[in-house]
Amino acid sequence: MALPAAAPERQLKHTRCIDVQVFARGNGLWEVDAVITDVKTRDTEFRRAGEPIHDMLLRLVIDEQFNVLEAGSETRGMPYPGACDAHGDAYTKLAGLNLMRGFRYAVHERLGGIAGCTHLTELTQVLPTAVVQAFAGDVINTRGGDGADAKPPFQLDRCHALRTDGPTVKLHYPRWYRPEKPEVLPPAVKRSPANRVKRARDENP
Repeated sequence: MALPAAAPERQLKHTRCIDVQVFARGNGLWEVDAVITDVKTRDTEFRRAGEPIHDMLLRLVIDEQFNVLEAGSETRGMPYPGACDAHGDAYTKLAGLNLMRGFRYAVHERLGGIAGCTHLTELTQVLPTAVVQAFAGDVINTRGGDGADAKPPFQLDRCHALRTDGPTVKLHYPRWYRPEKPEVLPPAVKRSPANRVKRARDENP
């Protein structure tokens, strides 16, 4: 895979880290802790070098159908104390959404612009796929069933590597492998003498 070469003279200026941890409560409910931090390598008017300018936690309580039951946030590091964290309980508005059904669009409807915090709202965007990964093998069947009516594994045909007509599925999920069908062209139209005469007239009026 092509990767741009790293310049030997480059200097690190900024690091953004996003950390998502998903915990099983053991009663069919799960907790999602998502943290975003921004750290600079130089002193700023807000923080000394190495101290987080942003350090924000977003927590969701979800069920195994991806429904958000509870939500909230905590702003622990910010450039403007008393302002950055003055959005109140804005992120409780995530409750009632479903991570797999229009979640990202609904977040922007409820918390876009001045309704919320830019960084916390950005952080929400990684949550659906992070939870899918957490649920894989525990809540989501990633191998498929055995019966005649079994459904294919959740992840197939959701990325280029796991296309059902590709070699990865053929090797690891042979039951669900579907060879690519050759393109079927429509049969050629037979050219009768009458058709040839008509076409000649159309082309040479």
